[in-house]
Amino acid sequence: MNQSERAQLFARLHVKGDPLVLFNVWDAGSAKAVESIGAKALATGSWSVAAADGYVDAESIPLDTLLANLRRIVACVTLPVSLDFEGGYARQPADLQANITQIIEAGAIGINFEDQIVGGEGLYSVEEQVTRIAALRQAADQLGVPLFINARTDIFLQAPPEQHSEAHLEAAIRRAHAYAEAGGSGFFAPGLADAARIERLCAESPLPVNIMFLPYAPAPRQLAELGVARISYGPRPYRLVIEALKEAGRKALALE
Repeated sequence: MNQSERAQLFARLHVKGDPLVLFNVWDAGSAKAVESIGAKALATGSWSVAAADGYVDAESIPLDTLLANLRRIVACVTLPVSLDFEGGYARQPADLQANITQIIEAGAIGINFEDQIVGGEGLYSVEEQVTRIAALRQAADQLGVPLFINARTDIFLQAPPEQHSEAHLEAAIRRAHAYAEAGGSGFFAPGLADAARIERLCAESPLPVNIMFLPYAPAPRQLAELGVARISYGPRPYRLVIEALKEAGRKALALE
């Protein structure tokens, strides 16, 4: 498959009630491992990619380093690869277009693109984020790649789960509709963990909904029943691997 065909396949894998499961990877080695166990597609997680290279999250890893890592992943697997692009490493549409051009040319067929102001406070206004998403869509179209833009809202990360309200949900639904009209392909709501609210979001969003697996959220099978079209795992896979490494290392150092 060429890049456009992989992008089309990736989009088709987002099925309401039969979700695409993305056990997030961070480098070529983890990508090959997850591919080998039968994954249908691959996606990086920004926290994990940064941590594996010695950085913290929130675009502290240089864009050139991110691109080099993406190229290595794409080169060693046959599956579609989506990149966690955080806030796009820019604010202005023209700069975003320059950056996404590099991401697509490196082989990505999809991105996560969030509406929090990286390095600042709060979220972009709906109007500004719509402009930013539209700029990405225009650049992808010019390259002839149907990029899957997983439009992420950080509404539910602005407050702990016990403080989530119907107002948060309604704001998210408004953003889902706006992001769809701007050219978004999916809608990602990390931090949302209430089953009833997840179900309503899936029912009212014009885009397939992505929910991040959380220990205190509904189990994956229940997420499917609620109408979720994509389940991702964020930094959890990396953390599991690092904890296993440390535990094995403790035993080795103790001569066990």
